[in-house]
Amino acid sequence: MRVRMTGLAGVIAITALLVGAAPASAAPGDASAYGARLNVTLLGNPAVNAEPFAAANANGPIENSFAGVDLTGILETGLINASASRDEKSGGVHSRASTADVRVDLLSKVTGKISAELVEAECTATQKGLAGATKLAGVKLGKLGQVNADPAANTKLDVQLAGIKIAEVIFNEQIRNNDGSLTVNAIHIKLLQGVLGSLGTGDVIISSATCGPAGLPIPMASGAGLWIGLGLLGVVAAPVAFVAMRRRASLDAA
Repeated sequence: MRVRMTGLAGVIAITALLVGAAPASAAPGDASAYGARLNVTLLGNPAVNAEPFAAANANGPIENSFAGVDLTGILETGLINASASRDEKSGGVHSRASTADVRVDLLSKVTGKISAELVEAECTATQKGLAGATKLAGVKLGKLGQVNADPAANTKLDVQLAGIKIAEVIFNEQIRNNDGSLTVNAIHIKLLQGVLGSLGTGDVIISSATCGPAGLPIPMASGAGLWIGLGLLGVVAAPVAFVAMRRRASLDAA
């Protein structure tokens, strides 16, 4: 037994297969950002663990701000702004965090004053890939030296005491995470445990943004995505239906 299928029936059948096979919606990418986070233990002092300030997320809140961090002897900042967004049509995401009037006293006894007028991190994820960058303004690093306003990825300066490395300061730290996302930390201070001269252990991160990977574009099985999908399918199927109907007409005439 052979089953014949007209052009219109073929379109309906193929459409049903596509809708049934595709997921109801494709999970889009995610993005997040925050202004500062601390987790340090200084010698002779209790641990300081401060959750991310002004945290934002593409799932909400997409924008956040904080008046300023005031942790005497460790970190002081001015206004913090963070944002994270997702483009539902393209699946792309973007996040940014900016921290103003930064002053780091954590290492001042060794390096002198470390300060910056603005510290910013941002990242973007599209269907072409991920990218991140750091922007610095008015940076003063004391004895550490100098760093560019737009430092290269993972620019590192070592902090030494009596010839022993006790900490490192990383600018534009870019981390490729296991889930495919990219994290950009504008400034990351790492305290290193050492036999001699250690100040303590832990991390201080100033301005952080995480993106992606990008999600899928408009979901094929819902909303506008469905109509676009059916429209494209119609463009392909219409000539097939026309040929089938013309052939049937020729057979009937014969």
